[in-house]
Amino acid sequence: MRVVLVSYSASGFKLLTDACAESGNQPVAYVHARTLRQRRPTSSLSAETVANISQSLPAGADLLLPGSVEGLAEALAGYRPDLILVYGLPWKLSRDVLQIPRLGAINVHTSLLPKYRGPLPVHWAVRNGDPEIGVTIHWMDDHFDTGNMLIQQGGIQIEEDLVTSRLWKETDRLIGDLLAPALRRASAGDAGEPQDETNASYAGWMEPDFMFVDWSHPAGQIHNQVRTFRFNLFGLRGPFAKIDDEWVTVLRTRLEPVDGLRVECGDGPIWITDSAAAVPVDR
Repeated sequence: MRVVLVSYSASGFKLLTDACAESGNQPVAYVHARTLRQRRPTSSLSAETVANISQSLPAGADLLLPGSVEGLAEALAGYRPDLILVYGLPWKLSRDVLQIPRLGAINVHTSLLPKYRGPLPVHWAVRNGDPEIGVTIHWMDDHFDTGNMLIQQGGIQIEEDLVTSRLWKETDRLIGDLLAPALRRASAGDAGEPQDETNASYAGWMEPDFMFVDWSHPAGQIHNQVRTFRFNLFGLRGPFAKIDDEWVTVLRTRLEPVDGLRVECGDGPIWITDSAAAVPVDR
C-alpha cells in the first residue's frame, strides 16, 4: 500500500515507518501539524521538531507542513494514497481528506476507546487517577475517535509518581506491537468492530480554571491536578495556588504525611513537597 503517515514527532514517525516496513507498505509522505490548532502561528517548538523529522525522512517521501485541514486536502490528492495512518494529530480530519485514500484512514489513539475520545486521553487518565491506560487503533470517520476498532489492548500502568518518558516508552512499545496486525486488517478492507457508545467519554482541552488550585476541592483531586501538570501539559507550569496570600507553583504533592507543607483541602490534608515562587497571577 501507498501510505501517508501523520504524526507529531520524529519518534512517532519512526513507529509508523517501522510498522510500514514490517508489513511491506510504502510511506509516500509525512504530514506534521505545525500548530495545535489550525490557522495559528507556527509553534515555537515546531522548527526543532521538523528538523528531527526531516533527518529520518525516507528517501523519496515528502514532508508536508499544513496550516489547515483544507490545505492538507489539496496537498494529499496527488499522492494517490491507499491509506492514511495517524498517530498524534490535534485536528479533526475533514471528509474531504478521509475520502482521498482508497481504503480510508486509521488512527492510533492512546486510550481504551470509547473511553477518552479527543485530544488529551492520557492527561485525563492522569487527572482522573486511572491506574492504567491502553491503545486502540481504529478507522477514522466524521467525528473524533468514533470509528470502528481494528485492535485494542490495555495494561500500561500509570505510576503514582509517574515519569513522563517512561510512560510514553511503554505506550510506544505497545503501539509498535499493535500496528502491524492493524495494518494487515486495514489492507484487507476489514471493517473492524463498532464501539460501545454507552461507555463513551470525551477528553478535551483542560478548562482555564484547571491552572489554579482550589483548596476546597478534595485532596485526591488536587493531587491528580498536580500530577497532570507534572506529566506535561504542553510545557505549561502549574498549577498555581495561593498560600498565605502568596502565589506558588505546586510541583509535587503527597496524600500521606511526609516532610513538607501541610494544607487543608475540602476533605482533609495534602502535603506539598515541592513548589516554586510564581509570578503574581490575576485570576
